[in-house]
This record gives sequence, C-alpha cells and structure tokens, in this order.
Amino acid sequence: MGWVFTPSHFGDLGSRAAVESALRHHKQAGIIRQLARGLYDYPRHHPQLGVLSPSDDAVAKALAGRDAIRLQPSGAYAANLLGLSTQVPTKVVFLTDGSSRTVQIGVRQIILKRTTPRQMATAGRISGTLIQALRWMGARHVDDQIVEVLRRRLSDEDKQRILKDMRYAPVWIAEVLRRIVQPGEA
Repeated sequence: MGWVFTPSHFGDLGSRAAVESALRHHKQAGIIRQLARGLYDYPRHHPQLGVLSPSDDAVAKALAGRDAIRLQPSGAYAANLLGLSTQVPTKVVFLTDGSSRTVQIGVRQIILKRTTPRQMATAGRISGTLIQALRWMGARHVDDQIVEVLRRRLSDEDKQRILKDMRYAPVWIAEVLRRIVQPGEA
C-alpha cells in the first residue's frame, strides 16, 4: 500500500508546526519519504524489488489536492495511458489551470504547464486524455488502426462522454473522435 500526500492532508489534526514536526519525525524514522518540497509518500514495498517509486498519477493527484488545481495528462504520457504508445516518458507533462512548474522526483520530472481554459474544459476525463494524446500524435500519424484500437478500448460510457466533449477538440481531432464513437466509419 502506497500513498502520496502533502502536509495539508493533516491540517485538521493539529497546527502547521505540529504536522511538520510529525512529518519530520516519521521521515527520520524511515516510515515516509520526502519526494520534493511539501510532497511525501508512504512507500509501497515489493518482495523482490524493495521500495517502489510512487506513480506519476499519485503524485499529480496529491499536487492537485494541495494546490486546488485541475490537471490533464498531456503529450506522450496521455498516449501511453491510452495504450497508443509504448514510450514511457521520463518527463511527464500535465496541463493545469494553476501555475507552471516542474517537480523533480529522482530522475523523473513531472511538468505542470499552464494552459487555456478551453484545453482544461475536459480535464480529468477520458475525452481530455484522448484529445491530448491525438494532439501529440499529430493528424498524419492517426490512421484506421489507431481508430480501431481506441474504439475497442473505450467503453460505451466513455464514448458517450466523448460525444459530449467533442466541441472542445480542434476540428481534425473532432473528426477522429467521431470515427471512434460511430461504428462503421473507420
């Protein structure tokens, strides 16, 4: 069991100084790790591999909760989440309605890039991840095979959500989304 958290998760348990003192004590005891400034985890342990790193999504979720921001996976990371790319990026990009910054966790970087309200309109939904993945791939690289993979991978519920969110996509991506959600048009 692993968990990524920030001091704000414990704001109701005591003063800021008391929470920071407790976190410092647990860190020194080796119970928790400090991943970055104001970001900690209770690490997962694997019998053969030992202590595991937290997932990028777990880190992003903790940051979003702490900073009261929305995040949307973008670029190669979005494509990887959808199974459209086997590339596992060392720089994971999330679009945000908060401020831009980079969080370094070991050799990995989680990059938060401030973007427009239109690009954040579908944040946190499968349609948003799909729009960002297709944008990263580019129109020239989206063929019938990609459309078919997505058609099979997405649930009927996902497809209904995509239909509602299609208006937020650029025209060429909206056409691809239409092919994905409407059978017989691949």
